[in-house]
Amino acid sequence: MHTLLIQFIKKILPQITDNEVEIFCQQFHPLQVNKGAIIMAEGVIADKMFFINEGCVRAYYIQENGSEATRYINFEGNFVTALSSFITQQPATDVIEAVENCSLLQISRVHFFNLIEQYLIFEKLYRKSLEFGMVHNIWRLETLISMDASTRYKHLLQTQPYLIQRLTNKIVASYLGITQESLSRIKAGKY
Repeated sequence: MHTLLIQFIKKILPQITDNEVEIFCQQFHPLQVNKGAIIMAEGVIADKMFFINEGCVRAYYIQENGSEATRYINFEGNFVTALSSFITQQPATDVIEAVENCSLLQISRVHFFNLIEQYLIFEKLYRKSLEFGMVHNIWRLETLISMDASTRYKHLLQTQPYLIQRLTNKIVASYLGITQESLSRIKAGKY
């Protein structure tokens, strides 16, 4: 059940001991969720972090016009939570939804922060995970600002084709910041 989590940890921290890995993994408990399930609702204070063993999860928010804007999408081998809420303990502005049936591992906020306070190695894991997330967010923001819709789609097709293969057009369009109709025109070569 923890195999993918162990691989993730050892990839980021090759110097970690088996005992430290075991201590970390003991705090994670399995959770199965079905496609479409809301893992964390908007307005709730995030008190859990999840590791995706299998499946796909997305975080989105509702825009003023009522449409969904996908903030990020994570697949197997990644952590997910409403990070701002998890850190600040203010209500989440995102909805976290299972896009596929998911096998998750969950850890409470209290246990998570106890681990990083007690063990320097886990603080390093947390920092490195935040750094990777920040780099990805900067890359995503730059593509949204500097590329037109057609170029963003082509870039996504080249760099992350599995997103297009595994997700609905509605979610891909939301992730690209365009309408489904625009995505259909781009795919048809009419954009």
